[in-house]
Amino acid sequence: MPEHDRQQHIRQLAEMIRGIDIAMFTTVGVDGRLYSRPLGTQEVEFDGDLWFATAADSPKVAEIALNPRVNVAYASTSGNTYVSVAGTARVIDDRAKAEELWSPAMKLFFPGGPDDPNLRLIHVSAESAEYWDGPGGLLGSALSFVLSAMNDEPGALADNGVVDLR
Repeated sequence: MPEHDRQQHIRQLAEMIRGIDIAMFTTVGVDGRLYSRPLGTQEVEFDGDLWFATAADSPKVAEIALNPRVNVAYASTSGNTYVSVAGTARVIDDRAKAEELWSPAMKLFFPGGPDDPNLRLIHVSAESAEYWDGPGGLLGSALSFVLSAMNDEPGALADNGVVDLR
């Protein structure tokens, strides 16, 4: 994919996930099962990378060490926007990056601040994404539903796409 197209897709995805504070982060467990849990995306403009904070003793750390393939799902019911990002994760212990990403809300989980010895960062390098973007709000969703039913075209007003970010 040409770099210009990749950057355009990244900008589109960044706009779609902007303002969605919590994502569902899915890993493959040590038993081979999928495990999803809510994580707050760190306030950084999406550039093809996603950042999360986690505890060093969290099961996610062992899961990522065994299988770095992850999925991160975002949902905005008010905006009728949904994004699923697949990528490769790595757990890093980088105090400078932790300082850069630090927010006051993180103090609840890491009372020692950015230098908390239990703080680790999860860096997800996005490889692909799928999105669904429909008319926002209840009225827009209802209109989309009615028009789809009348035209026999599911999601006639919605946009769905798959993006390869590699």
